[in-house]
Amino acid sequence: MTNQGRPGTRKTNKKGAVKGSGGQVRRGLKGKGPTPKAEDREYHAAHKRKKVAERRSSGRHVKENTFELVVGRNPVIECLHAKVPATTLYVAEGTGADDRLSEAVQMATTRGITITEISRFELDKMTGNGMHQGLGLQIPPFKYTDVHSLISSVAGTGEPGMFVVLDNITDPRNLGAVIRSVAAFGGHGVVIPERRSAGITGVTWRTSAGTAARLPVARETNLTRTIQEFKRNGYQVVGLDAGGEHTLDTYDGGAEPVVIVVGSEGKGISRLVRENCDVIMSVPMIGWVESLNASVAAGVVLSEFARQRRAAGVLGAAGS
Repeated sequence: MTNQGRPGTRKTNKKGAVKGSGGQVRRGLKGKGPTPKAEDREYHAAHKRKKVAERRSSGRHVKENTFELVVGRNPVIECLHAKVPATTLYVAEGTGADDRLSEAVQMATTRGITITEISRFELDKMTGNGMHQGLGLQIPPFKYTDVHSLISSVAGTGEPGMFVVLDNITDPRNLGAVIRSVAAFGGHGVVIPERRSAGITGVTWRTSAGTAARLPVARETNLTRTIQEFKRNGYQVVGLDAGGEHTLDTYDGGAEPVVIVVGSEGKGISRLVRENCDVIMSVPMIGWVESLNASVAAGVVLSEFARQRRAAGVLGAAGS
């Protein structure tokens, strides 16, 4: 009797065993070549690290290479008043006209900024939300300089250089306020670290009231090396921190090139940066006030140093 007549059996056209140690096992034992490297296996962490490194080397990871879009009627108008170097003003179709919209369009026209009308859906996609109030201002990436260019820009002017280095400052409003103070009191530039720091954004532009367009800002990978470079070029490095050996009343920063290092209100100056400062100086205050906001502290010191420089006759046109 054949299997065909038995109930529960399945007809098959395959030859040979379909189970057991037949041909399937032999094929499974066949060599598959060398094991790929960890970085070539898509599921492996080494592969992900390799891809990140490739993106970094190509520059695609750098946020500054992308345009920023400032949205909302008041923020857009503030940026236009601050003469932020914008490229395009986007206006959503069907946006209700009011004084602010008319003002934004008029200022953009006066400055030669392209005005583009797009659908509200497109502007929603560009901003990631619908809180744009029908207006968006495209700002190109800020062009940072480096510490060597900063030092060179002062050489030959006859003025003692005055720079501010910011450590652990992550609020763009603080950065904008410091830039504004440096410009107001005759300083020559600002240095920020590449990581764990605020950069030049639309918020920074607005807070700086446009002074970021005229004051150079350097971005460096290592603040310790940056400070050492300043020192090699004859700069006195003053760190602002409580409990220093000097106060603003006892330190003379008027005649010599000086770098003022400012840390955050919470963390202060990082250890390595502090160790490389020539002087640690505090701002005298009423006893029950613990600390000052970073931008306020920088403004107080810059103002006093500018006064000392005026008295010494070495403050140039930048601070007059």
